[in-house]
Amino acid sequence: MAKRKTVKGEDYGDFYENLAALAEEKGIDSEILAEKIKYAIEKSLKSNLHFDDEEEDYVQVDIDIVNKRFDVSIMKEVIEVVDTLYEPEKEIVLEEARKIDPRLEVGDRVRCPIDTKEFKRIAAKNAKDLIRQGFSNAERQHLSEIWGEYENEAVSATVTRIEPKTGHATVEINRNEVMLPRSEQIPGEVLEVGQVVKVYISGVSKEYKEGDKNQYLKVSRTDKWLIKRLFELECPEIYDGTVEIKAVSRAPGSRSKVAVISNDPNVDAVGACIGPQKSRINAVTKEIKGEKVDVVLYSDVPEEFIKQALKPADAVKVVVTNPNPDKRACKVVVPDNQLSLAIGNKGQNAWLAAKLTGYKIDIKSESTVTPEDFIVAPLEVQPEEPEPEEPKPEETAAENMSETAE
Repeated sequence: MAKRKTVKGEDYGDFYENLAALAEEKGIDSEILAEKIKYAIEKSLKSNLHFDDEEEDYVQVDIDIVNKRFDVSIMKEVIEVVDTLYEPEKEIVLEEARKIDPRLEVGDRVRCPIDTKEFKRIAAKNAKDLIRQGFSNAERQHLSEIWGEYENEAVSATVTRIEPKTGHATVEINRNEVMLPRSEQIPGEVLEVGQVVKVYISGVSKEYKEGDKNQYLKVSRTDKWLIKRLFELECPEIYDGTVEIKAVSRAPGSRSKVAVISNDPNVDAVGACIGPQKSRINAVTKEIKGEKVDVVLYSDVPEEFIKQALKPADAVKVVVTNPNPDKRACKVVVPDNQLSLAIGNKGQNAWLAAKLTGYKIDIKSESTVTPEDFIVAPLEVQPEEPEPEEPKPEETAAENMSETAE
């Protein structure tokens, strides 16, 4: 087969150097990026030349990074002469075909190289979008492989870009750019390019499939578990397991509640989280832009836990009025002068307490409470599933006889 003639002035040095630089910047193997380019060019040419999907080998792209070779060729059908139905992209006349291989006959197929200038005219525009999509897929795959083990962890990220219209930010994590949507930023927070912030990796694709739009690396600054990870960084007792965070509820940008318990009777769980002169809790609130954090004591006794969750209000009495797991509710009595404190601004304190404990909380002042408020709903007994009956001896014998006959 005749060798492809190199067009004068054609130089792919910059192409391979740029490809290598991009691969190093993203931490992705350059061979993977080359495969994405190859796939994009093949698909674009097939679309422009109207090849069917089953005609897979009709378009061939060869990208050799080591030897810096870039060849594009198309399988063409040999025809005798040019006629009115002649398609130069798919057909080649016998005379020209025999310059490539003298043994060719009419009806044979021969692989013909495409001039890069001709390729640019035909398919470069479509290939550009496909290449960009391929690079994006490769980057998502790389992120999934790197950060899969860090799911549900907090990491440092550098803000690299902010979209003026939408407010979406792009952050860099380990030399990879990840989208931080406006909805996942703390309300009222104004990020700046170059700023380093903590983000919580709340979702990572475990398996990667080419073209799967569900692949993602989701980062957030509003996730409630970011609070837990920040306390782990600031509080050694939480990190080593002496103090345990049992529950978190959060209204991002406004207030959070954290329930803690100590596994060592000599360690004060709440005091350990607050730290000397509030140093630890201040460090956490600084990272989340001044969001208030209430640290309360966890209890296995629902009534006591609900009392703690409603702090800074002091509950006089708590009665669980519905103990059923899917309908848990309670009545709380507070002093008249603390009703607004227990409910909180726009009901926020009560809402956070309900989220923290898992109980629907109805708050009453001492002057308005009635005996009917403490009526307890009966505990619903879930019907037990009947055990499967053992087959009767005669039925078993009949089944065995049937199997033997078969």
